[in-house]
Amino acid sequence: MIDEGAELLDLGLCGAEEMYFATSHFDADGGIEVTASHNPMDYNGMKMVRAGSAPLGSESGLAEIKALAEADDFGPARPGGSRRDVGAQSRAAYVERVLSFVDIAALRPLRILVNAGNGAAGPTFDALAEALAAKGAPFEFIRMHHEPDGSFPNGIPNPLLDENQPVTAEAVLAHGADLGVAWDGDFDRCFFFDEKGGFIAGEYIVGLLAAAFVQREPGRRSSMIRA
Repeated sequence: MIDEGAELLDLGLCGAEEMYFATSHFDADGGIEVTASHNPMDYNGMKMVRAGSAPLGSESGLAEIKALAEADDFGPARPGGSRRDVGAQSRAAYVERVLSFVDIAALRPLRILVNAGNGAAGPTFDALAEALAAKGAPFEFIRMHHEPDGSFPNGIPNPLLDENQPVTAEAVLAHGADLGVAWDGDFDRCFFFDEKGGFIAGEYIVGLLAAAFVQREPGRRSSMIRA
């Protein structure tokens, strides 16, 4: 990419959601997350978006990218390429954006178990937790499988699988937590467990979020429903 004259904004270790956010935040022409998401460790791939964090599809550039990759013909080198580390700057802006959705005064004390599954969520969550604490959020967090480790010593982080849910559910009960949260590897999917260790299906969470955002921004009702 540098040889082709591109300016690279390197986010470092991050999640897919952070890449989507950063693509728009830095007004970039595109974004790439190198990830296999919740697949086994011997898989890899890329999630790509266009300017404005718009998705790529068969009619919006993906076919052209595929043809270039298969031909391995990207043309002659171009001057002006560079790489810049913007990870800390991006994460700080991402945390600020996420917290903009939170009414701190409305929060009640909660003990929350969080399971990052040894994926990428841990460092970003720590930044969010620190910012929440600084604003007075009455949360206590219990962390498990928190350090990123690509060998996945505690199993592939895919909480949607029935066989992967008991470890979080049992930890919720063992620690007397009010809530459990588990992520997949690149944390673009988030799963919840209630105080009894019961897994909450994602469609219920989507419904609650949709209702909350429609109430907050009623003028955007139709666009929120389409989204």
